[in-house]
Amino acid sequence: MHECTGCGAAVDRTYRFCPWCAAPQRRKLVELFPGSTRIDGDTARGLRVSRYLDEGHVRFSVWDGERVDAVVSIEDAELDRLRRLLAPPPRPRRASLLDRAAERVGLRL
Repeated sequence: MHECTGCGAAVDRTYRFCPWCAAPQRRKLVELFPGSTRIDGDTARGLRVSRYLDEGHVRFSVWDGERVDAVVSIEDAELDRLRRLLAPPPRPRRASLLDRAAERVGLRL
């Protein structure tokens, strides 16, 4: 049991909403990502990502049409590893016009 975020009444942790005041008991962010149009069969599938702000984890749900095929949660501590994996590779820094001009005439800036 925990205290309702809205009215303060005792609420079982399994409730998503308070049975007395209807206040939500979980704060979360949800995003849906459709499957790839480039891969046959993936257009009916999708990925739902739920970030539970008070509980310290992120849940990934793989959807196939109207049903869930798989669910996995990762702790917040693992999010940095996931961000690094998904981040685009760093683009090489292109020399500025001034740097290139200086290089042509043999100057060091």
